[in-house]
Amino acid sequence: MNSAHSGPVPRIAVFGSINMDLVAYVETAPSRGETVMGREFRQVPGGKGANQAVAAARAGGDPVFLGAVGDDAFGVQLRSNLVERGVDVSGVSTHEGSSGVAHIVVEDGGSNSIIVVPGANGAVTATREGDARLLEGSSVLLLQLELPMSGVVAAARAGRAAGALTVLTPAPARELPAELLEGVDLLVPNQHEAAAITGETEPHRALEELLRRVPEVIVTLGADGVLYGRRGGEPLHVPSQRVEAVDTTAAGDTFCGAFAVARAEGRAPEDALRFASAASALSVQRFGASTSMPDRSEIETALGG
Repeated sequence: MNSAHSGPVPRIAVFGSINMDLVAYVETAPSRGETVMGREFRQVPGGKGANQAVAAARAGGDPVFLGAVGDDAFGVQLRSNLVERGVDVSGVSTHEGSSGVAHIVVEDGGSNSIIVVPGANGAVTATREGDARLLEGSSVLLLQLELPMSGVVAAARAGRAAGALTVLTPAPARELPAELLEGVDLLVPNQHEAAAITGETEPHRALEELLRRVPEVIVTLGADGVLYGRRGGEPLHVPSQRVEAVDTTAAGDTFCGAFAVARAEGRAPEDALRFASAASALSVQRFGASTSMPDRSEIETALGG
């Protein structure tokens, strides 16, 4: 097992969404036309892109975030939160209007309902002048599907042109156009997303089908660990650490951010997967999204390093 990395800190680029999550906790969610009393309210920075950037910073990387906020108070908070957590925001633009928000109602039983209003995220329909320069020094580019597809496709192409390993989390699940897959080196769906994309519910068969489309695939299986494959190689299953999960929010984003760092450091696939799995296992034992993400020393300790 690799121990603490002693080389240069890897540069990780993240092209993605950033939201302010407005979370209301209630016993039972209201029906149409009904008003209920909530138990608690939290305002938490989120968005899959921002979460992955924070995870990469916590895991020991040097992330740069490419995305957009509004010219509202949330935009100021979202930008400063990334800076406080060690993320370079030189790729964050400000658009007139509101930042992205997610209205989340969480019932005491654990189920939730979410309304996402993209706000400034919806304006990211292409890469900007200057993005290519930020990508040039990056070892890995992380992408998700919470921005307009045209922007994600443009970023994948720019990442490929810059020589970065381009990694896509296909969430929210949707049809993946060929022009996007052409620019993706590594796809990281969970088992439900893998099934939605391929029509195959059995993870090994889904993996096999996905490898016809991209060179490398990681299917995350929750408590069952991860399944990794690359063209021409044997599939590799890495079990997860057995832990008591209290909140799985952003577990996948934690995995991707940590994996990007480990991969950029040159770790072998199995070592990188174990590093990322340990980070994810630590995150589900705590409440919250970015607030639950472990730092480098915690991950190394969990691995016995």
